[in-house]
Formats: sequence, structure tokens, C-alpha cells
Amino acid sequence: MCGIAGWIDLSRPNEWKEADLERMTRTLARRGPDDERLWSDRYVGLGHRRLAILDVRRGVQPMVAGAPEDPHAVLCYSGEVYNFRELRAELASRGHVFRSHGDTEVVLNAYLEWGESFVERLNGMFAFALWDPRVRRLLLVRDRLGVKPLYYARSGDAVLFGSEPKAVLAHPEFTARLDHQGLADLLGLVKTPGVTPFHDLYEVPPGHVLTVDGNGSRLSRYWKLPTAPHEQDIPDTAAHVRELLVDIVRRQLITDVPLCTLLSGGLDSSALTAIATAVLDEAGEGPVRSFSVDFVDSAEHFRASAFRPERDNPYALQVAEHLGTAHRTIELPDEALTQDGNRDAVLGAHDLPLTFGDVDTSLYLLFSAIREQSTVALSGESADEVFGGYNWFHDPEVVATADFPWLSTMQFVPEHMLTTEFREHTRFGEYRADRYRQAIGEVEYLPGEDAEDRRMREFGHLHLTRWLPVLLDRKDRLSMAAGLEVRVPFCDHRLVEYVHNIPWKIKTYDGREKSVLRGAAAGLLPDSVLSRKKSPYPTTADTRYEQDLRRRVGTLLAENRSPALDIVDAGALRELLSRPEGYFDTQLRRNPLETVLSLAQWYRELWNS
Repeated sequence: MCGIAGWIDLSRPNEWKEADLERMTRTLARRGPDDERLWSDRYVGLGHRRLAILDVRRGVQPMVAGAPEDPHAVLCYSGEVYNFRELRAELASRGHVFRSHGDTEVVLNAYLEWGESFVERLNGMFAFALWDPRVRRLLLVRDRLGVKPLYYARSGDAVLFGSEPKAVLAHPEFTARLDHQGLADLLGLVKTPGVTPFHDLYEVPPGHVLTVDGNGSRLSRYWKLPTAPHEQDIPDTAAHVRELLVDIVRRQLITDVPLCTLLSGGLDSSALTAIATAVLDEAGEGPVRSFSVDFVDSAEHFRASAFRPERDNPYALQVAEHLGTAHRTIELPDEALTQDGNRDAVLGAHDLPLTFGDVDTSLYLLFSAIREQSTVALSGESADEVFGGYNWFHDPEVVATADFPWLSTMQFVPEHMLTTEFREHTRFGEYRADRYRQAIGEVEYLPGEDAEDRRMREFGHLHLTRWLPVLLDRKDRLSMAAGLEVRVPFCDHRLVEYVHNIPWKIKTYDGREKSVLRGAAAGLLPDSVLSRKKSPYPTTADTRYEQDLRRRVGTLLAENRSPALDIVDAGALRELLSRPEGYFDTQLRRNPLETVLSLAQWYRELWNS
């Protein structure tokens, strides 16, 4: 895993400064603490920060194919291609000679062999810039699900790019300007592909390539969710999912540095840990290292709710004992969640006023602790989106509502708490409705599908294209801020394509969420874990966190200077703060307070306002 940055300008050869490229690249130091390299010619500058995972000694970048004085192609690459061994063997049979043992050189030679269609052969998570000086063409490529980020901006005829917004913002020719419509997209939890809250700064959408050459710049799509009939019965479906997961995990265990699993004790992470244990035991390479997170004195403070019915850690310990993993529970003191330095690190990682409060801070602290022992971690992220695990998938009222389903439970700021001016300026409610119609308009149905399967196909599409990217961005930023690579096996596009087309009655054949995954994991885990009801990532229940949050928002209101109060209504915040102590006992209730604090800090650090 790494960070990339750079530019292309075909109209002004030799006018761009290497010092600016170095400045852009250095903003990504946390993504790549092991090395920094720059490469440039008359038209292109490429910067790379490396987190060494494969072929630690020889996999340096940017990587050049051909003679250094006359290159055929140059690659600046972030991510992992999990089928690189198969591709390497095929390319070697076609005459390609390799100097390294990692996946970067495989990607480079795949382009030389198959041209622009090479990306369709890659299985993995990646974002990269590939420069072909022979035809003066730059490709900016992002993986199918958008696991790895990639941003770009146009500056005249030039295009700037980077793994995170901060890399583009560091270039003197780009001026940060707020795009209120993009901010509404972010605050509304809509996540329209390509949109950011910065004017003229965009994301390369998942499954897309941005091509820049003498004809200008253009986006092209190489992957989308497919629609296909599903012809297997329940036992064969579960068996195929298990077969896919074993192959996926086997590929994603390949690394030259210490690897672990994130083990919450839920079905998703437990299934991955069980499969990883079986694969490593078979190879004589176990045990699996596993990590869970908990809060000091959490058993004393925990209060069960419909949203979070029970604590995770007892189940994580049960799975670890059942599988024989080398397990460690990272216990976080509640005071660490309120420290300014940790809160600042989270916002700095995001570059955006996007935070889930103590969830984000505890994730960052968890990743930082894991990084002391491992460089790579497998995570169960995206299983709920792929298999239909959230409660709202199974709520008839939510299913019947023409809106983004997660908004029935999860919002940063309820619409009524936004100022009238911001709502009117951004057409907030209308904008959200437009974006919902746009997302639904992308869905391709199967001929003859009944109403239930059509609607649940829409649900799957909404989650995989509009909600999952929010969670993947969070996981990427917070893990990379700690120098930890997190791999997400449930995002393998082969699994996503297969499960997306399973009829809803098979997906829920036992009347519960994630039935197919439960069937695929049968026999691998204790029955208590297989039958466990979904519980989200843990948050603190210590009232000291609530008290700190109240104090911070109270100070913001008393000062009454922040532009954040032009967006989140001060009166609505005061009304919220008037609730009795103990009201903010969940992340969901804390979200508006966390959001206005993030907005205020974002304005202060980015625009000194």
C-alpha cells in the first residue's frame, strides 16, 4: 500500500517544478513511511510514498519499463493485485522478463502486453498512474469497488492527481474553494461517485479510468455491477460462496511482512479468520495473528440497545480460542478518545469534515496499536453490503421508502438541523432526491424478476455504489494514517458479482440476514457466533466522552464565529444540548455534535476561518 501524487501538462513542457512534486508527495508520508521517490520528464511528474509489502528490496517506484533514458512506460502504483502470480506466469510465457518478485512490475508488463484493456485482467484493490511516453498518454486507474482512493483536478490544460485531497491541495496552482453542493452531498451521506466538497476537485469513480492525452481528458468505465440469472440451489450457492472465499483469502494472505486479521467476534470477521487459519495451517504457517478492540471498563459502562445488543469482545475471545489464533485485545482508555491530538489526526486523515466521532478515533488508535506488530490486516468490511446484513434490509417500511436506506438509521446531521440558508442554497432535500433517482436509474434488472427481487437488487446497488464507498474511504484513511494496509476480501469483484445476483429468497433462506454467508461458514465457527445477531463496531459508553463533547460544542456556540454555524443551526444545537445527561449514549445521537465540530475544525485549518 502506498500514496501517489503528480501531474501531467502536455501544453507546458518543462515548466513544472520538482519542488512542488516533492511537496505533494510528502503530504502522503503516512501512507508510505518506508520510501519516497520522484520521477519526471518534460510533461509528467510522478511522486510515490511506499509502504513496503511485497518484494521489499526491489519493488521501488515509480517503476520504469525499458531503458531509463527511453522508457516504454512508467508506473506509480498504490494497492495490491492479488492475481499477480497467475498474470506473471502468463506474461513470462509471452516473453516478458521480470527483475522483481512483486505485483507492480506485473501491472506494468500487463499494460505493455494488452494495452488499455489490461485493467480488466486485474483482481485487487488499486489506484495508479501509468504514463506512456511513446504516445504521451497518462492513465489514472481505480479499482472496481473503489477500495483505494484517487483524486484529480484540472488546472488549465494540466491535470493534478493524488491518493488524497491533501496532495492536490499542496500544489500552488490549485486553490481550495468550497463547493456547497459537494458539501451537501457529503453531509447528506449520498456519496455521488466522483463528487467532493472542493470546487474542481474530483474522485476517479470506482471502476473507471481517466485518460489524459493530446485530445484532452476523458473518463471511461471498465466495470459495473452485472445482472445475470442465478441458477444454483441453496446448498450449491453456499458451497460456491465458501469456495470463492477460500480462494480470495488464500490470495490475500500473500505478503512479505507480518499479517493479521481484525476479529470482532461477528460472523464476517470470524469467517475470514477461520478460513485464514485453515489456509495457513494447511501450509504449516500458522497461527493467525488476530486483534480485537475494547474499551477499558466497557463491561461496567455497556448498555444493551436494539442497535447494539451486546458487547463484541467476549465473542472475539471465543472465536480466537476456538481457532487457536495468536490473539490480542487492544483496550483503549476512554480519555484517549477526547485528546486533541487524536481527534486532529482523524480529521487530518480524512481531509474532509467527515467523521463518525469516537468510532473513527478508536479505529485510528486500534490501527496504530496493530501497526506495532503487523503491517497488513484482513477486515470483514463490506459483507453487510454484499450479503444484506443491515437491519434496514429487513424492515418493510424502509424497503418501501424511496430514499437511501441507511438514512432511516444513520445521518450526520438531520435535515431540520441545517440552517435555512444552507438548505435553500444547496436545495438539500431536492438534491438528495435527485441523487437517489440517479442511483436507481443505474440499476439493470433481470427480465421476469418479481417485485421483491427488483427492489432488493436496487437495495444491493445502492449499498455497493453509494454507502460502501463511505465505509471504504474511512477504513482506508484511518488505516493508512497509521501505516497499516487493510485488505477487504468481501470486496473481491468475483464474490460481489456472484452474490449480487442471488435471489433474495435464497439470500435469506433461513429467515435471517446473511443466510448464505452463514451457510458458507457452517462448521468453521462456534454455533453461538454463527447464529449471533449483527452488532456494529463498538463505541464508548463512558459519560466522560459525552461531557467532553458537550463542552466543545458549548464553546463553539459561545464564540459564535465559526462558518460551521452557517451550516448547522445554532438553535437546533442548543436544543440538542438541553437534553439530559446520558442522552448522547450512542454514536447515532452524537453525530450532529461530532459533525459541527469537524466542520469547524475543517474551516479553521483549511481556510483559517
